[in-house]
Amino acid sequence: MTLDPQATIDAIWRIESPKIVGGLTRLVRDIGTAEDLAHDALVAALQQWPRDGVPSNPGAWLMATAKHRAIDHLRRQALHARKTPAMAAEWTESPSSHTAPDATDLDDDVGDDVLRLIFAACHPILPPEQRVALTLRLIGGLTTAEIARAFLCAEPTVAQRIVRAKRAIANARVPFEVPRGQDRRARLAAVLDVVYLIFNEGYTATSGDTWTRTPLCEEGMRLGRVLASLLPEEPEVHGLSALMQLHGSRLRARRSSSGEPVLLDAQERSRWDRVLIRRGLAALDRAERLSTTPGAYALQAGIAACHARARGLEETDWPRIVDLYTALAYLTGSPVVELNRAVAVGMASGPAAGLAIVDALVTSAALTTYHYLPSVRGHLLEQLGRAAEARVEFQRAAALTKNAQERAVLLARAERLGSA
Repeated sequence: MTLDPQATIDAIWRIESPKIVGGLTRLVRDIGTAEDLAHDALVAALQQWPRDGVPSNPGAWLMATAKHRAIDHLRRQALHARKTPAMAAEWTESPSSHTAPDATDLDDDVGDDVLRLIFAACHPILPPEQRVALTLRLIGGLTTAEIARAFLCAEPTVAQRIVRAKRAIANARVPFEVPRGQDRRARLAAVLDVVYLIFNEGYTATSGDTWTRTPLCEEGMRLGRVLASLLPEEPEVHGLSALMQLHGSRLRARRSSSGEPVLLDAQERSRWDRVLIRRGLAALDRAERLSTTPGAYALQAGIAACHARARGLEETDWPRIVDLYTALAYLTGSPVVELNRAVAVGMASGPAAGLAIVDALVTSAALTTYHYLPSVRGHLLEQLGRAAEARVEFQRAAALTKNAQERAVLLARAERLGSA
């Protein structure tokens, strides 16, 4: 079979670039320089493969080419340092970081290199939008244009975020290492938050004309699996992986054949991805075996598992979901979690009980512009037969959401109530 060089290069780069950039960063101690050198190897592939054919092991070819670029770079630095007094002094102070690598250096600790790169890209000194952009660029292998398109941003804006993130990491002299002990736990939270943010933006887009962006969900799930393989003893890593795969199993059912949003209660569960459900349940089981005190992601995965195991809405273990949301609310103190708990309480104990919880949240400053608050309130009011009040709530929710398809669904519910 003849391989298309361009398609092969794109696919291999997406898979191999984190390993290559991570290995180069370990050697040159600078993410920006490492990425430039890795792209030199990519350019070489673009020039040579269409002419000479795709190598039998294209990933190894890219790694070897990048390795030679790194060695040449460090040798040039050494030569320049000998000619520049100030640079020579710096070189003398820390010679180990500037020594030309052995031919095998780049092939060692590949898993650790990727993990170091993830922790660097998600360093707490960076604001969330920079962490997301840098993670997708370095670990996901996405281009600036792809990231901009995914998050509905201007391409120059995304490019600036990436540049600023690299500069901030370089200026702060962030160690290229995986933190240990308490430092790892503190940094791991930022890593998991970024990966889940990427997945969530794909699961329900915050703005634009598209209800879901499947490629972002797939990238989030892939990053979760990478983390699970690199940090096999961290329960919350498996909890997050479980959560994303269980939610990801519903993606096909969340849209109708015409592309319109389909909410959970109306989804055809036969369209749920059983492979992802099995993987998600296995990851959740691993998280629960690693810790008797579940974290926030494991608790959310437990909720998703209740839905995945039920054959229909009426067979869902709603009391169990209420218990899980109660534990999650206690752990996080989040009013958003409390709002979700209200939905579960409404299913377990009736809409009036759920509405009482929602009404207590109406004055929450954190939910003032959160469109799910009036949406949930409208849903519960509709169940109680208070159609006029429900219609107003759906109209309020539609005015608050920035997603065009979600707005259309909410307005349709309001219109239906108006004509009832």
